[in-house]
Amino acid sequence: MKFYNNVLETIGNTPLIRINGLCKDVKATVLAKVETTNPGNSVKDRMAVQMIEDAEKDGRLKPGGTVIEGTSGNTGMGLALACIIKGYQLICVLSDKQSKEKMDILRAVGAEVHVCPTNVAPDDPRSYYSVSKRLATEIPNSWYVNQYDNPSNTKAHYLQTGPEIWEQTEGKITHFVVGVGTGGTISGVGKYLKEQNPAIKIWGIDTYGSVFKKYHETGIFDENEIYPYITEGIGEDILPKNVNFDVIDRFEKVTDKDGAVYQRRLAKEEGIFVGNSAGSAIKGILQLKEELNEEDVVVVLFHDHGSRYVGKMFNDDWMRDRGFLAEEKTVAVDLIKGHAAKHLVTVTPTDPVSQGMLLMHQYKISQIPVVENGEFVGSITDKNLFARLLEKPELKELPVKHIMEACFPIVNANKSVEEVSKLFTKETQAVLVNYDSDKHHIITRQDLIQAFS
Repeated sequence: MKFYNNVLETIGNTPLIRINGLCKDVKATVLAKVETTNPGNSVKDRMAVQMIEDAEKDGRLKPGGTVIEGTSGNTGMGLALACIIKGYQLICVLSDKQSKEKMDILRAVGAEVHVCPTNVAPDDPRSYYSVSKRLATEIPNSWYVNQYDNPSNTKAHYLQTGPEIWEQTEGKITHFVVGVGTGGTISGVGKYLKEQNPAIKIWGIDTYGSVFKKYHETGIFDENEIYPYITEGIGEDILPKNVNFDVIDRFEKVTDKDGAVYQRRLAKEEGIFVGNSAGSAIKGILQLKEELNEEDVVVVLFHDHGSRYVGKMFNDDWMRDRGFLAEEKTVAVDLIKGHAAKHLVTVTPTDPVSQGMLLMHQYKISQIPVVENGEFVGSITDKNLFARLLEKPELKELPVKHIMEACFPIVNANKSVEEVSKLFTKETQAVLVNYDSDKHHIITRQDLIQAFS
């Protein structure tokens, strides 16, 4: 009989799959190391077990203990499987940008889940780094994994993932490409491959809002590079000890939108249902395709499974809300599809200016049409309002007619986007579109920017 003694023995030996359609214009052979066949459906299973076993050996993790980790979800899943088999409790701390699916999956395998805000500094007591550390000091017989700085993370990929790739490519690999988060995968695989052949290039995929690329190129940790981003699993606002910059030849940044769009394209065009970082990784290769030739063999690692993103990147409404869904917009009515269901905010000439200011704040808008007896008779904009109130603050208590500007241009629903865009000038901040006979809505510069993006 052929069988495994437990689920942990099924980790590894993941397949290499050639990328055909998406990379048809890339001269090199592009092979994906698809880690979704691991039992936890991610590459993180490898290092999760390695970290636990190493902690058991040196006494950091004791029988009946509690394992605590800050995770984007995938490491938590790998730790959960190991904890089930080995008899430990698990507490996972996630940031609130992670998908609901990841949180639900962790709970399904017995983990206790704590959710922390994303948009706080790493040393903020509310961050998932800080909460993880605090819980480890408060809970008896607990161990904080710290995948970012734990050397067993890199060790797992040096001992397993790197040798697998070398063997599967028969040593023909010329480039290894992977999204970088904790740094364990790229550092462990990169170190092993460069020991076999120093000419192999190691490319890390980064995201906008992360510090890796600039730090690698300049040695400067620039806090101005840090801002919130949507892409999951890659990029950091810290420098994990597991990121070995010496084995990484370059970083390439990929936008949130491109990461999401190419994740969906991998599913639809290659039949490979994988996670968000995979979309970023394949787009990174396409951005760098001019540096590749016919003799090159590129291995790109896909971290995790697409099922963890069905409520986000694989959800059309979620994509549309963020302007990520590629929908052709050719006429005026197309420009308002994203907000046509919302009512058009207006004021009358006799409303106080303060009411217009309140509406701008409440709805987060910069301009409002002025309506009288069902007709558009003027407009107010934040730019003019600001200038007028600086001169005369008491205007806010007077009727809108005292600061009212010209009426926004009105176009029919079938007016081309190009013609609509020409109506915007220094003085004209918005355009109104007439649709469904008697309905009107507003087109802003932001609507046009999204149409052209």
